[in-house]
Amino acid sequence: MLDQISGRSAFPCAGRAVFLNDTTLRDGEQAPGVAFSRKEKLALAEALVSAGVPEIEAGTPAMGDEEIETLRSIASLRLPARVAAWCRMSEADLMAAVTAGLTAVNLSIPASDTQLAGKLGRDRSWALETVEQVVGLARSLGLSVAVGCEDASRADPDFLCRIARVAQQAGAFRLRLADTLGVLDPFTAYALVRRVCVASDLELEFHAHDDLGLATANTLAAVMGGACHASVTVTGLGERAGNAALEEVAIALRQTARLDCGIDPGALRALAVKVCEAAGRPLPRAKAIVGEDVFTHESGIHVSGLLKDRSTYEALSPQMLGRDHTVVIGKHSGLAAIQKALADQGLQVDAQRGRAVLERVRAFATRTKGVVPPAILREFYEDAFAEAAVRRRAKPVGA
Repeated sequence: MLDQISGRSAFPCAGRAVFLNDTTLRDGEQAPGVAFSRKEKLALAEALVSAGVPEIEAGTPAMGDEEIETLRSIASLRLPARVAAWCRMSEADLMAAVTAGLTAVNLSIPASDTQLAGKLGRDRSWALETVEQVVGLARSLGLSVAVGCEDASRADPDFLCRIARVAQQAGAFRLRLADTLGVLDPFTAYALVRRVCVASDLELEFHAHDDLGLATANTLAAVMGGACHASVTVTGLGERAGNAALEEVAIALRQTARLDCGIDPGALRALAVKVCEAAGRPLPRAKAIVGEDVFTHESGIHVSGLLKDRSTYEALSPQMLGRDHTVVIGKHSGLAAIQKALADQGLQVDAQRGRAVLERVRAFATRTKGVVPPAILREFYEDAFAEAAVRRRAKPVGA
C-alpha cells in the first residue's frame, strides 16, 4: 500500500527498527514532587540499559552544578547506550552539557507561534537562525545533535519541515516532534509525523504527553507514520498526566505491529517497581503490562474459560513477561473457581456445598471490599460441611 502523497509505503515502520529513547531521568523527574538522588539516577540508568533501552535522556545540565556532576557520573559508567542531555536551544545550555562530559544533546526550541511569541517574544525567523547557529556550534564541538520541536502539535507543519531542513543542513541527525500539551489523537499524530517524514531525511522521534490518555496510542500512530524513535518514560512518569509508558509502547508495538524494540519483556515489572520506589509513588495495581493485577482473574465466566483453555481470556502471555496468571476468589467468582481453589488445598467439594461456600464468599467480599484469602476460604468450606451435617442430624427419620 502506497502513500498517495509521497509514493512511499503507507506503513513505513514495516521491516525497520524502532528505538525507545527513555526520558525517565529527565521528563519523568519533572513530575510533581519527584526528585531522584544521584545514586538513584545511576542505578536507574543501569537498570534501563539492562532492560534494553538504547538511549537515555539523563537530565538537564542547565539546572546547575549538582545536575552536571550527576550527568558526569552517568557518563562515566560508559553504558552501552547513548546518554544525552536535554538543553534549550542556547549556547549557555550547550556549554553546560559539554561540561557534563556528554557526547549527545537534545536541543529544544519552541516550534509553535503561540510559544515562540508568548514565551520568548520571538518569531519564526529567529527560531530558524538559532537552530542553524546552535546546532552548528554543537557539531563543531563533536556532539551528536537531535533537535526538539517543542509544541510541534500546535505548530504549522510547513514550518516544522523548514526547521527539519535547517537542522539537517546544520548537522543534526534527528528531529523530535513533541506533543507538549497532549492535544493530539492517533489520527492527527499519524498525519503530522507523516507530513514531516515525507519532507525530510532526518530520523524522526515522537514525544507524547498523556493529558487525554492517548500518549501510547499516539506514539504507536507516530511510528506507523514514520517515526523510528519514540520518547518514553517508565510507567509514563512525567509532567501533569505523564508521558507514553515505555512498557506499554514496547509491548504494544510487539503485539500489534510485530516490531521488536530490543526491550526485554521480562525486565519490565522489576524496572517499573524500581522507578516507582525512587519516585516515591505507588505502582497502580491495574497499570498495563507491569501492574500487580493485570494477569489476575476473578470473574466466574473468565476463570471457567481459563481453566479450560488459557487462550479464551489471555491474549497477552504473562510468561513472555516472566509472570503468570493468578485466580483470586471474590464476589464475582463462580462455582468452577471455588472448586479449583479448594482443590488446590486438597479439598473436594460437590456442587451443592460449593454453592454454599460461594454464598459465604460473596457476603465476605461485599463486606470487606476485598478478595477471600485461602485460609478464610477453607473456613467457609468447613462451615458448609458442618452446616450440612447439622441439617442431616435434624432431619426426621423416614422423612
